[in-house]
Amino acid sequence: MRRLGCFALVAGLLLIAAGFWVGYGWKGAGPLPRAANVEIAEGSSLAAAARTLEKAGVIGSARKFRVQARIFGSDAPIKAGEYAFPEHASAAQVLAILQGGKAVQRLVVVPEGLPSVMVRDALMKAETLTGDVKVPAEGSVLPDGYAFERGEPRAAVLARMQAAMKTYLAAAWKTRKPAAVVTTPAQAIILASIVEKETAKPEERRTVAAVYGNRLRLGMPLQADPTVIYPITKGRPLGRRIRQSELRAKNGYNTYASPGLPVGPIANPGRLSIDAVLNPAQTKALYFVADGSGGHVFADTLAEHNANVKKWYAIRHARGEM
Repeated sequence: MRRLGCFALVAGLLLIAAGFWVGYGWKGAGPLPRAANVEIAEGSSLAAAARTLEKAGVIGSARKFRVQARIFGSDAPIKAGEYAFPEHASAAQVLAILQGGKAVQRLVVVPEGLPSVMVRDALMKAETLTGDVKVPAEGSVLPDGYAFERGEPRAAVLARMQAAMKTYLAAAWKTRKPAAVVTTPAQAIILASIVEKETAKPEERRTVAAVYGNRLRLGMPLQADPTVIYPITKGRPLGRRIRQSELRAKNGYNTYASPGLPVGPIANPGRLSIDAVLNPAQTKALYFVADGSGGHVFADTLAEHNANVKKWYAIRHARGEM
């Protein structure tokens, strides 16, 4: 009987020790010395994920983590992806992160007015994306920040960018005002891309759109410098002044050489420029020129415009730019 009692005591102590081993550290500080991201491969089991985490130093023991997860954790499955683990994350936190599926997200940012060749550049520079992608159709991408996960195909991210443009344009088109000169959504994107490239000031966009609308109604050439540059560089910076021969070139885009809208967009316009084209300001202005402060001054007549141009030239002379 004494031997049985000793055996029971030892067994009890072993169970207590085992319980302490399993329970200790479940909600206490883990071994990770500083925050880190760890990739959990697609199709990983809890055991495989635990081995990955042990190797990365997120947890101290894969075996212990598995036992703890089965006893103290939920039955929810873990999800693949790249996860951010905080410094000294407890085992309980680690499991919650794996089961929550909130993988690390990165952004590809498309600024307003970015041409499609540079949209592709941005996608190709995102090293954690996969696969190649062609230059998208000009004007088909809605400028914004787009979240993606490690290993996601570039084509999938581009598809989201283009779907966002379709959705926004369809909704915006329904709100167009009678003053809008464009008659189709495609025309709206073309004109919005010119407005986008002509002014960086949001408060000017509706007036710039109105100037171009007024010119189109009168059959006047739009004479927008960015339309001269686009067929030369596909939207990349020209890096020099426009040549007289380029102002005369007839290529479907140059609005100095031909009246009407270009044959296609010259950039990917943002929401404000699309909205401006569909709801232009009320003005008789037909001209505008830089005012020296980053904005523009508008004029109804050629005489007023020429006076404004002289003022702009004087500013440039004073700056040593001419």
